[in-house]
Amino acid sequence: MKIQELIQLIDEWAPPSYAEDFDNVGLLVGNDKNECNGILIALDTTEEIIEEAIAKKCNVILSFHPIIFSGLKKLTGRTYVEKVVLKAIENKISIIALHTRLDNHPKGMNNVIAKRLELTNTEVLIQKKETLKKLVAYVPENHVENVLESLHQAGAGNLDNYSECSFQFEGTGKFKGSNKSNPFTGNKLEKVTVKEIQINVVFESHLLSNIQKSLVESHPYETVAYEIYSLINSYSKIGMGCLGDLKKQMDSLSFLKFVKKQMKTEVIRYSKISNKKIRKVAVLGGSGSFAIEDVKRKGADAFVTSDLKYHQFFQAENQLLLVDIGHYESEKFIKKYIYNYLTKKIPNFEIVLSSIITNPVNYL
Repeated sequence: MKIQELIQLIDEWAPPSYAEDFDNVGLLVGNDKNECNGILIALDTTEEIIEEAIAKKCNVILSFHPIIFSGLKKLTGRTYVEKVVLKAIENKISIIALHTRLDNHPKGMNNVIAKRLELTNTEVLIQKKETLKKLVAYVPENHVENVLESLHQAGAGNLDNYSECSFQFEGTGKFKGSNKSNPFTGNKLEKVTVKEIQINVVFESHLLSNIQKSLVESHPYETVAYEIYSLINSYSKIGMGCLGDLKKQMDSLSFLKFVKKQMKTEVIRYSKISNKKIRKVAVLGGSGSFAIEDVKRKGADAFVTSDLKYHQFFQAENQLLLVDIGHYESEKFIKKYIYNYLTKKIPNFEIVLSSIITNPVNYL
């Protein structure tokens, strides 16, 4: 398998459009034309991870965090980032990062945390905008169902809990073919009037090429008239964080103990405990302080995240319990999620789950 084939597989699962604009994801080091001999799944890419990949004969590291986040102007080996990149290049190891592709993924980072906390009735905390497009196409009336079926199979028309959604207008299409044309109806140089249906379907942005292909292949016309618009609407299935209900409400202390147990962490920081019962819980893996006000607006009783600063704990304002479980601790289970997906997708390929704990924070 070529590395570009692996990248295509990953792109179909966790599309580039899911990533945040500030992020740096995809192939960061290496040549996608090279052969992929083995994949090492890791949370971070460190020198130790490079050595593990070498030892386990994996020439691709699929990492959650990107080792290159901001631009590199030099490769002198003076920083830990430069050392890692140089070591990867010297040993012909490619590095692919996922990061916010999985943060915004419907089944990604925050869904993993929600499952560990046994949350039910889950929904996205902060929906990602501009992930949808709209197709408008013009189809002769007796071919509408065939075209729509093809578009639905390509992923168009899915909205929240509904599928195969579309909207139609009746109208009249007019055209005149040239000497080189091969019209579906009428003759060359003849002005033709046809009863047509305008079909409208919405789809996720990353499906664009598949949608266009399905339309052209299923449409009877030699030249297909259609329009595609980018929508600013948010999509309820894609976005940062997750909100859900505990199976049963708990007092704050019981909830904190439950979080420690389920997330397998020994140290957590939290805001002032009140007598308020905990039932609705928000989670956001990694640094989640930016979402505190969103959590409040959604009426959550507790917010499980990481990297909260001293003054941010005051933002709880007795409205909710803020719980900081640590950055590594909030994301450490994503490795297994990635591993499980790929081993099912390409079961006969060498995929290794890194055994190295890359947490740079130590506790006494």
